[in-house]
Order: sequence, then structure tokens, then C-alpha cells
Amino acid sequence: MTLPHPAKDDSLVLRFWGVRGSTPVSGPETAEFGGNTPCLEIRCGDRLFVIDAGSGLGALGRGCRDSLPQDIDLLFSHLHLDHTAGLPFFKPVVMDCARTIHTYCGNLDGASAEGALDRLFSPPLFPVTLDVLPCTFKHHGFRAGEPLTFADGSRVDTILLDHPQGSTGYRFDHAGKRLCIISDIEHGANWPDPELCRFVEGADLLVYDGMFTEGEYPCCKGWGHSTWQKGVELAKGAGAKALAIIHLHPAHSDAQLRKVEAEMQAEMPTAFIARERQSIEVGRPIVPLAEPPVLALARRA
Repeated sequence: MTLPHPAKDDSLVLRFWGVRGSTPVSGPETAEFGGNTPCLEIRCGDRLFVIDAGSGLGALGRGCRDSLPQDIDLLFSHLHLDHTAGLPFFKPVVMDCARTIHTYCGNLDGASAEGALDRLFSPPLFPVTLDVLPCTFKHHGFRAGEPLTFADGSRVDTILLDHPQGSTGYRFDHAGKRLCIISDIEHGANWPDPELCRFVEGADLLVYDGMFTEGEYPCCKGWGHSTWQKGVELAKGAGAKALAIIHLHPAHSDAQLRKVEAEMQAEMPTAFIARERQSIEVGRPIVPLAEPPVLALARRA
């Protein structure tokens, strides 16, 4: 279901602005689920958090231009290119000298993202450095597993995930509702992992990395990603009420993903594959999409 941003203080809303993994894709065969790499908008009432700065961050900026606060809290799962490359294209923020972007990174043993981002966004890899942009960047490091606390009293819990160089999972508890973002992750032999089960226990919505099919996974073992089947096992083991699959393989077409979604819903009816620009009010029943958001947008245009 696609919703406007609710004004209620007790609402917890997630919107997907990028759901692909590894690299952006485009074309008619990926129009339904979308082709941007990871970026999630989370609203705890009016409080905004952004998860990851993949290519979907540019779309978030354009789509939320009028509802962005002066200070943006950007929480990185990790710093691989598909989760960082959209940062300079967050135009309504980075081109505004009155804005501040606070970045949070938990997979570098306490170090912030500053050094890595300064290397990435500099010649000859990128034409300008981040300090050339009008906005202000403030970088914060922490160790995944530590809670994040903010000046306004907000709290976000974190967990270290199994991924090359590590990744951070996030848990949002707001007004009695729970949202867990678990990507990028590779499942282990002892699955579902007891510590991760405790972290996501009772989630109203669990967002999980389902990049590979079970047939693809053996050839990609060690790459740091998982399957929808392991997402269902985790959701059921932790008593999660609904499951959304993200970090979609760039080579998987809409037709393939619809087939996978049907197979998944046969095992867990409240599970679905996330679609770009789809908005979910956490804690309310998941309603199947009558029309994909991107296609609906194109039809109205």
C-alpha cells in the first residue's frame, strides 16, 4: 500500500526508495520492483531517519523535498558502493548551506565513515570532495551492538551482521511498534541465529536481505547475502508479524520476483518483496499492492 506521510506522533512509517543490491538497474523488465540501490526512509511520527545512501537517496530527496528537516540522520548499514554512491546526489540537502547531514557508521570498530567517504568522493574517482558541497557533514562512529541515542531522546538499537567487513542491523521501537532492518547479512549454519532472533523478536515488520535464490546461493557463499527462505525462517523463529525482502539481485526481473513472492507467500502470507516507493505503516495489516507504485506514478503522469 502507498501512503502519505502520516502526521500522527504514534505512527511508524517505512518507505523504500531503493531495493536493489550491488548495482542499479533500469529497463522495462525491472519497472515494477525498481532499480535503485538501498535507501530507506523511516518516520517515527515526524522524526526522520534515513538508512543507507544508495542511488535511491536521490529519489528520496526529490520526493520528500518539502518534508526534510534541517538536520538529517543518515545511518549506514556499511560503506560498500551500493550503499554510499548516492550521497552527493541528495540535492535538496547537499546543496543547502543551512543543512547538516549526520552520518552514523557501526561496522568500522568505532571509527566514523569520514575517512572512507573522503577517499571515495575525491578525484580521480569523483570530481569533487564532500567538503565542496554547501551542506555540513558531521560523522559519528560507533560499534554495532551499541544503542544510538540522539539529542531529542530518540533511541535506535543496533546489531553486528555477518557480511564482508561487517554490516549493522537497526531496530526502531516507536509507540509500541517495532521495525527491524537486517541487511546486508549472510545466514550461518546455526540458523536462525539466537542472538539475531532476540534482536528482532516480535517485530511488526522485519526487513531482510534476500538477494539470492536457493539455487544461486551455493555459488555465492561468502559474499555476505541470504535468501528469502532464511528470512522466513528468521521471521517465524522470532515471531515477526510481517517480512519484507530487499537487496534484490540486479539480474532478477519483475517476472522472476513475482514468482518468488508467490512462493514466499505460500509459506508466510504476510511476507512480500519490497517495491521502490512503496510505503508501509508499521503495525497495520499489510495490504497487497493493487498496482505497483512506479507503474501507478507513470500512469498518472
